[in-house]
Formats: sequence, C-alpha cells, structure tokens
Amino acid sequence: MAATRIAIVGAGLIGKRHLQVLLGDPAYQAAAIADPAPAAEALATEKGVPWFADYRRMLDQVRPQGAIVATPNRLHVAVGLDCIARKIPILVEKPLADSLRGAVELVAAAKRAGVPMSTGHHRRHNPIMRAAAELIRGGGVGRVTAVVAMWLSRKPDAYYNVTWRREPGGGPVLINAIHDIDCLRMLCGEIDSVQAFAGSGARGFPVEDTAVAAVRFKSGALGTLAVSDAVSTPWSWEWGSQENPFYPHEGRDCYLVTGTRGSLAVPTLEHWWHEPGQGWGDPLTRRRVPVKPADAYVEQMRNFAAVIAGRDEPVVSGEDGARTLAATMAITRSAASGKPVAVDALLGQA
Repeated sequence: MAATRIAIVGAGLIGKRHLQVLLGDPAYQAAAIADPAPAAEALATEKGVPWFADYRRMLDQVRPQGAIVATPNRLHVAVGLDCIARKIPILVEKPLADSLRGAVELVAAAKRAGVPMSTGHHRRHNPIMRAAAELIRGGGVGRVTAVVAMWLSRKPDAYYNVTWRREPGGGPVLINAIHDIDCLRMLCGEIDSVQAFAGSGARGFPVEDTAVAAVRFKSGALGTLAVSDAVSTPWSWEWGSQENPFYPHEGRDCYLVTGTRGSLAVPTLEHWWHEPGQGWGDPLTRRRVPVKPADAYVEQMRNFAAVIAGRDEPVVSGEDGARTLAATMAITRSAASGKPVAVDALLGQA
C-alpha cells in the first residue's frame, strides 16, 4: 500500500511533533513543510522534506492527500479554507480558530465542500482517556452526577516574556483548560452552561492566571474546573498521565468522575464502588483499570490517515472542535460578565 502523503503547514513545536510521527512510520510520507521561518527551512533540509515559504504554492504544487494545520491560531481559518477549496482533508490543531465565528465558518465550509476535517485535541486518542470513557459509557460509575477537574501548574516567569501571552487570550483558560474542557465533554457529554470567575492577582497581567468554573452538563450532571498557571502542584494531566516526557511524573489525578454506582479517577484509572446495598459505613471496592500505553499523536495520525482514505470518521470532528472552543470561551465570557453563559446560545451568536 502506498504511503499517505501528508503536508504540514506550520513547523513550530506541535508541527515538529507531527513531523516526527510522519517520519517514524513508512505508512506515511511527509509530503512537504510550509512555513516561511528560516528555522523551518533548516528543519526541512535536515529531514529531507520539501520546503515552501508559501503554503498555497505548496498545496498547488505538491497536492498532498492531507494537510496538518499547525500555524499560529490566527491563521487556522485562512489556511483551513484554502485547503478545503482544494478538496484537501485537514487536521487543524486546537483551538480550531482564534474566534468562535471563525470556527463556525471553517466547519460550515468543510461540510459544504464534503471535505473531511479533524481537530487536534490529541488527548481523545490517548488509551487512558479511551478506557475512562468506555468505562463510564458502560455504566461503571452509574449515572454521572458530579465531576471535579483541575489543571493547576506553574509556568516559569520567562514564559510570559512573550507579549501576547500577557494579553487576554494568552492565559491558561484558552491555552490549557481547552484540553480539559474537551476531556470533560468526552467523559461526561455535552456542556450546557458555565458560571465562571477569573483573577490575575498572582502575576498582575491583563490576562488571567487563575480561573474557576461551575459546569452544568446537558445530562444534568454538575462539575467544577479549576485552572491556574501560577501555582506549584502535581494536579494536571501532564504531570499525571506520562504523556509527555518533558513533565515530571507524579502519578496524581486531575479528573474525578462520580456517579450513582461508583467513581473513576483519571489518569490513574482507579475505579471505586460500593457493592449493592452498601453505603458510607462500608468499605469501598477498588481496582485499577488496565490500559496498554500508546502515543496519542501516533494514534491521532492513524485516525487522520484512515479518514483521508475514507475508512473511518474523525475521532474529533470539526464540530467537536467548535463546541469545545465555545465551552471554553463561555468561561471567559462568564468571568467577564459575572453571569452564566449557555454554550448553545454562544454558538448561535457566532
């Protein structure tokens, strides 16, 4: 079987990660890298991959079977629309766009053109998240009633030497918590509305450094999300999942899903429950759900290639990306207004 020819638009940190996956498997061919930066040209030369400063020229000359859009967020929509116009399936990194209106426009364009579109929320491809979602869907915790989610970490001061990271949109809600919102949607279903508060007292920048949100799911379940990039804790996906070797591993949980029959901690996958007829005076039964580790980015690329070939549907569709973005933006809107924000209403206004 011929290798699937996939191009990368944007050779930053995530673009390099995708390139690593493409070069590591003969099932794929890195068709080209499009990025005007000199460092991108040097990377392409080093790896023996065709390089283009202009991504449109690359699309027209190379005609890849698929394209990964890993540019700065503000360019996602423009690049995505140009790929769609050429009938090239796309995997767009999160967030799908830098505005909800742009995300809705991109999704609608892909649907009209019949072009497959995936969103790069890679955690959905992690076997830990897949096992957790399967257990919950199978009734392992009963009816989900409450969930606690945390992304609490400390970014070094130098991280904020980049100007845009100190401005609204550059903080932990849209940069980090968007992943956790997507994970909550995967585990607990669609989010109906949020009530949120945000503060910037730790760093004193215009952008938030800490936020909390109360979440109502369409199922009736309730949840809380706490996010901060100014605190020293082990409670984040990165520190608990071992997904990225850059982060120390502390083996602590960041999601606690509770239900009428049991509870599940993620990413440790500790499953707790009472036997029928038991209650708070009785000991809980505990087991750890077995899972075979796998690289989420490798699994994501496997799905993208199958989508390109027409053998599968996107694990994370464009619509998923837009809904996750809407739920995340609902946090910032609610924090600014002091009022609850309904996710469907926000999408309807886009």
